[in-house]
Amino acid sequence: MTKEFNNGKVTFQKDLNTNVERGNKNYMDFLDSADAYVERNGLDLPEEPSARDVLADPECMTNPILELDLTEAGITSIVWATGFALDYSWLNVNAFDENGKPAHQRGISTEPGVYFVGQAWLSRRGSAFIWGVWHDAKHIAGHISTQRTYSAYRDASQR
Repeated sequence: MTKEFNNGKVTFQKDLNTNVERGNKNYMDFLDSADAYVERNGLDLPEEPSARDVLADPECMTNPILELDLTEAGITSIVWATGFALDYSWLNVNAFDENGKPAHQRGISTEPGVYFVGQAWLSRRGSAFIWGVWHDAKHIAGHISTQRTYSAYRDASQR
């Protein structure tokens, strides 16, 4: 989770491994549930043993970046993926309704260039799940592509 976002610098807490371990446990629990469903219903489905493979931790987990100067790194856009709880306090834009919830249409916010994915019922039941978020991500990617195409046709004084 983010610890601080200030003056173009972002710092992170040292809880990456704990969060990844929790995610892995949730994934394994999901696989257990799916296997139990298959067995309970006598479905004839092939085994998928590689689905439970756990790879060695990559360098980014054993030696994570805990601070990053976004300007120095040339980063101009952030795709922020959160879990567990919604917290938009770090996002200082006019993209929220009077209750502090994202104001959007299928993830395209009222603030140009700000998008939301992974929200419950963004456009369908699966929107908040890793296996369903792709529908919304595809829609937003198409929107961004269209906006870039429009931008290319404007003359320089209108950009």
